Amino acid sequence: MSNWNKRTKAVHAGTRRSQYGEVSEAIFLTQGFVYPTAEDAQARFEASGDDEFIYARYGNPTTAMFEDRIAAIEGAEDAFACASGMAAVSGALMATLKAGDHVVSSRALFGSCLYVLEIVLPRFGVEVTFVDGADLDQWRAAVRDDTTIVFFESLSNPALEAVDIAAVSQIARDKGAMVMVDNVFATPVYSRAFELGADVVIYSATKHIDGQGRSLGGVILGQREFIRGPIETYMKHTGGSMSPFTAWTLVKSLEHMDLRVRAQTASAEHIARGLEGHPGLTRVIYPGLASHPQHDLCMAQMGCGGTLLAIDTGSQEASFKLLNALKIWLISNNLGDAKSIATPPASTTHQRLPADQKAHLGITPGLIRLSVGLEDAGDLLDDLTQALDIAGL
Repeated sequence: MSNWNKRTKAVHAGTRRSQYGEVSEAIFLTQGFVYPTAEDAQARFEASGDDEFIYARYGNPTTAMFEDRIAAIEGAEDAFACASGMAAVSGALMATLKAGDHVVSSRALFGSCLYVLEIVLPRFGVEVTFVDGADLDQWRAAVRDDTTIVFFESLSNPALEAVDIAAVSQIARDKGAMVMVDNVFATPVYSRAFELGADVVIYSATKHIDGQGRSLGGVILGQREFIRGPIETYMKHTGGSMSPFTAWTLVKSLEHMDLRVRAQTASAEHIARGLEGHPGLTRVIYPGLASHPQHDLCMAQMGCGGTLLAIDTGSQEASFKLLNALKIWLISNNLGDAKSIATPPASTTHQRLPADQKAHLGITPGLIRLSVGLEDAGDLLDDLTQALDIAGL
C-alpha cells in the first residue's frame, strides 16, 4: 500500500471486512462489544490488540477504518477520529498542554480556534503568544526554549494568508517545540504538512472530507505513540470521539474526495481569474493568482490555489446587496461543500473580534469568503457577475 497513489489509498486503505466479505465497508452501529469469557474481558481491558474493541468511545471497527484510511492518505503513522473539527483542535491542545506551558500561535485563526487559544487555555494557566503568521521574524522572536506547542492554520480563515510550514517548523524544532497545523484549507489532497515538518496535523472532516454538508467530524494525525498515548487517553475519557455512523459516512466520502477537491479547485481558479480586476471589487484574494502576496509559497506548499477565494466589495452594505442577489451561491458559514457557499466573515464567523483585530487580519466589512462547490464554474461566475451588477458594483 505504501506505493499506492493517494487516490487509491482513499478507496482501499484500512478496509476491514467481516466474515461476509462485503464490498462496501460495513457499519458497526454498536457502542459495546461482547467477550467470550470473563478472562477475555479482563485481558481486553489490560491490553487491547489492534482489532480488539471495548467501547465506541475508545474505538470501533468502522471508526478504525476511517482513521487508518485518512492516516494512509496523509502519510501519518496514526489518527484519532473526533466528534468535530473543534473537538480535534481543542483535544489536541488540551491533551498535550499543562499549566505553565507556553504556546505560540498565528493570530489569523477561525473564530472558535481563537476562542480556545485566547480564552480557554489561559484559564488553565497556559501562556499564549500570538504572532502574524506570515512574519518569520515574529515567529523567531516569540518561540522560546520553554515553548511547548507552535500552532497555526496553514492557510488562514478567511483572508487566505499562508504560513511557511517548513520555516516555522524549523524555528520550532530548534527550540524543541511541537508543531500543530490546522490544515483544513489545504485539504488532505494537497497536503504536504508532515513532509514540510509538522508533528501533528488537524482537520475538520466536516469540510472537504465529508464535502456534502452532512456530518460533523474531525481528526488528529501524528505519530502512533502520540495518537495512542495522550490523544486517545484524553479523548476517550472526555467524550470527544467520533460516532461509528459518522465514521462510515466519512469513509465513503474519502472515496471521491480527490475528484471533488480537484474539480472545486479548477472552478475556484476560473472564478478568481474572472473576477480579478473587476472595477466593483477592491480585492480578489486567491492563492493561485500571481497577485497573491504569497503565491510562490502557496504553489510550493500545495501546488495550487485551493477551493476558496475571497472578494472585497468595499463595504458591508455592498456585500449584503451582493449576497442577497445571488441565485446559486448559498449564504452559509460552512466550506468545502459540494454546494457553493458565500460567507461574510465580519458579521458571522469572526463577528466577536474587536474592530481593530478584524482590520489587522484583513477582515473588512465588505469581505466575502467564497467556498467553491461542484456546480458549473461558468454558472457560478455568471451568478457573481449578475449579483455585482445588481449591487451596483
